[in-house]
Amino acid sequence: MTHHCAPVLQRLFQMRVLMGALMAVLLLTVFPLRAAEVQVAVAANFAAPLNAIAQRFAQQTGHRVNASVGSTGQLAAHIRNGAPYEVLMAADAQTPQQLVQAGLGVANTTFPYAYGQLVLWSRLPGQVDGTDQVLRRGSFRKLALANPKLAPYGAAAQQTLNALGLLDALRPRWVLGTSVGQAHQFVASGNAELGFVALSQVWAKGQFTAGSGWIVPAALHDPIEQQAVLLHKGANNPAAMALLQFLKQPDTQALIRSFGYNTQP
Repeated sequence: MTHHCAPVLQRLFQMRVLMGALMAVLLLTVFPLRAAEVQVAVAANFAAPLNAIAQRFAQQTGHRVNASVGSTGQLAAHIRNGAPYEVLMAADAQTPQQLVQAGLGVANTTFPYAYGQLVLWSRLPGQVDGTDQVLRRGSFRKLALANPKLAPYGAAAQQTLNALGLLDALRPRWVLGTSVGQAHQFVASGNAELGFVALSQVWAKGQFTAGSGWIVPAALHDPIEQQAVLLHKGANNPAAMALLQFLKQPDTQALIRSFGYNTQP
């Protein structure tokens, strides 16, 4: 009797193990792994798009994005000083590469998530006629831009003025922001009549949300290739790795383009 029962009991045990494994797979399918939070350092120009992306990301994955906004230079300094960021979304390609070289970023995780567009903007309709003429006329007191030493959009603005032959003439009128977000605030508040800002800050549904502007031709400055990188502090966080993959999805890329970015060079 015992001899005949052993195979039966063994088969029952194997079936219970199999059923348990199937149940585990089913539960993971219906209820994903525990939702996590990812600490993201994001360049100021991309704050609004990231907010929209984070909402979709949370809906689809359950993971939450906790964003810290600043200039790329500021954020990189914080990372070097031990800030707990897990992903950097920079406004350039150089900073993520430098962080990898410094051992603070994970090798082979850098990629361009967007290509920014620079715009000369005024909060007043008609002040900028879609060309550079308002700069050449000089009928304004203050020109806002991000600090070229800290922010890639500021560096692009400086290159644009140099290409137009107006750098030395207009430098005394500069009002420098620590980021392109602050440069936009200077113009939006009226503290500067004009400013070089990110198109994404003043653009929606194919038009300027307010005021008037000139979208600077890309040939006048270096490409604003915005790269992301997984930082070492996020290497074991599934939410950090999931966010980087989420940025590459076609639906997310379409959302990024709707904010005035390109997703191809």
